[in-house]
Amino acid sequence: MPRLLFAKTGNAVWISHLDLMRVFQRAFRRGGILIRHSQGFTPRAHVSIALPLPVGQESVCELLDFDLAQGVVIPLEEIPARLNATLPSGLHVLAAWPEGRKLRELTHLDAALTLEYDRGFPSGGAAPMEAFFREDTPLPVPKRTKSGMTELDIRPMICSLSCRQTGSQTLELTCRVCAQNPSLNPMLLAEALRLHCPGLAPDFAKVRRLEVLDSQGIPFR
Repeated sequence: MPRLLFAKTGNAVWISHLDLMRVFQRAFRRGGILIRHSQGFTPRAHVSIALPLPVGQESVCELLDFDLAQGVVIPLEEIPARLNATLPSGLHVLAAWPEGRKLRELTHLDAALTLEYDRGFPSGGAAPMEAFFREDTPLPVPKRTKSGMTELDIRPMICSLSCRQTGSQTLELTCRVCAQNPSLNPMLLAEALRLHCPGLAPDFAKVRRLEVLDSQGIPFR
């Protein structure tokens, strides 16, 4: 099944996952790209997005799988331009491949958290932040699941982490975390600060997904 790599930035971060699916289905139609649909009274387009992105977060490494309708032949190199001509601002297709790897091989993701402090960054720079996340004690954080709220120890799911101060009121935290089985929303790192280290907790945090990876740390495509 062919696969697209696309970015979701700007105002597009507020598009929910279900609405995003509809946006792409409409873009395929407007771009003259016929997608295969299931049979029955309520046909569904063969379009799926890996690792749905939480609303409000940016990404430059989203993956979308699709299947062309039977008999449709379109050069893959044409598809990004056709879709980009119809997609709204903030959604941009970067590349297309004839076939992607099995999604079970996607295990990690890299993300950057921008942490903002209204009254200036706490004293000590980025070092205390790195030290906090590198402790070996449990780091429980509430997480909403399909069955309700549960408490999750996120520390084992943080593979690597680094911090750098980017301004008098901002710090960038770059991390590699588990993406599947189990998965960690990088925004929970900011929640961990609020719960367990309030002196370093930001007033505002935003997440940008940078890359998705396999177990060897190779970009997943």
